[in-house]
Amino acid sequence: MSLADDTRDWWSNLTLAGQFALAGGIVMALATAITGLFVSARIEDAVVRNTANATALYMESFIAPLSQDMATAGRLSAPAEAGITRLLKDTALGQRVASFKLWSTDGRIVAATDLEVVGRQFPVTEDLTQAAAGEVVGSFDKLDEEENEAEQALGLPLLQIYAPIRETGSGRVIAIAEFYEVATQLKTDLVRARMTSWVAVLLVMAAIFLCLFAIVLRGSRIIARQLDDLAEMASRNVGLRIKVQGAAARFSQLNDQALRQIGADLHDGPAQLMGFAALRLDSLRKGGDPRAIAEIDGIQKAIREAIAEIRNISRGVSLPEIEKRAMVEVIRGLVDAHAARTGTEVALRLELPGELPIAVKICLGRLVQEGLTNAFRHAGGQGQEVRVAVEGGGLVAQVLDAGPGLPAEEDIFGLGLAGLAGRVESLGGELTLGPRMDGRKGAELRMVLDLRSVE
Repeated sequence: MSLADDTRDWWSNLTLAGQFALAGGIVMALATAITGLFVSARIEDAVVRNTANATALYMESFIAPLSQDMATAGRLSAPAEAGITRLLKDTALGQRVASFKLWSTDGRIVAATDLEVVGRQFPVTEDLTQAAAGEVVGSFDKLDEEENEAEQALGLPLLQIYAPIRETGSGRVIAIAEFYEVATQLKTDLVRARMTSWVAVLLVMAAIFLCLFAIVLRGSRIIARQLDDLAEMASRNVGLRIKVQGAAARFSQLNDQALRQIGADLHDGPAQLMGFAALRLDSLRKGGDPRAIAEIDGIQKAIREAIAEIRNISRGVSLPEIEKRAMVEVIRGLVDAHAARTGTEVALRLELPGELPIAVKICLGRLVQEGLTNAFRHAGGQGQEVRVAVEGGGLVAQVLDAGPGLPAEEDIFGLGLAGLAGRVESLGGELTLGPRMDGRKGAELRMVLDLRSVE
């Protein structure tokens, strides 16, 4: 077996609760990871943005008055540079700021705590563009740009903030102040916020999963219990069906024995007595007067007709001894007897297994007997054919004719066929009478019997 087949078998052997626990657990784990990442990212963005806005507003109140020269000269005057230097060195604000840069709107650094980058032109980044448009931009510990080499070397958790500097009166952005605030406490707060959000998401998802699993587990146990009950009931039904079929088979066998006994009794009793009466009438005819002879002839004719009818009845109610004979021989014997009695021909097509249960033998013999009788009665014996074959574990037997078909005005499913249908159904089979299924003219008596269900 392939790995796919092994996996499929392993999966199908799991209970409904086990399948839900595995599949639902994977889905819930993925949902927890995605939700946790999303929530923690949104929390971090919100904390950084709020901190950046507050810090930018605070810094702008100090930096903006010293940066108004940027509106006209595009650079800072010496007094303004000195004021910014003092602000970042000698005040409490300077202790919070690890690094500072003042950008022109075209990406040139006008002033900075790192004098090596002053006057250098750097590519305009997206953060710088947003700040030039009037937005405050903040990011935490993202020092991956070329102009951040000095800040990376500090090895501190830094909050990077871009704050637009506006011209007094017009509100036009004339420069961008970039400063890096030491954010040790912010880092601790963010770690705590991430942990809190992850714990909250995990608890919520776990609660949802446990509630759903409890529901599925209860349903799985109910289904498993019902399946066990159904399996037990099916087992009992199979046992009962086997017993019923066995009883039906035994009844058919006893009934057939009774019919054979009745046929023998008719042949050996009334028929013999009627024959003896016919012989006595022959002796009375001798020496009698002509009027008595005429009466005797009439009586003798009636007796002979009665004898013939009794013999026909005795042959019809009995089957040959079939317990120890092969079914092919039984069918050939029935066909030969029918052909001799009616003077008609019957085609045979037999494909039988080596051995059949006695109940099936009796049923098949009755089918051939009843079918040929009806074919002769309603079709005059035209195109009579008996077919028996095994198809897919089932026995299919057909008696066909080439007559005018079934008469619509008569109920030909009489006592004989009704009894035969009961026999077939008691063995779990099906008996049908209708037009030929091959599309040809005539009628077809068809029996389908599953040999696997018959003991």
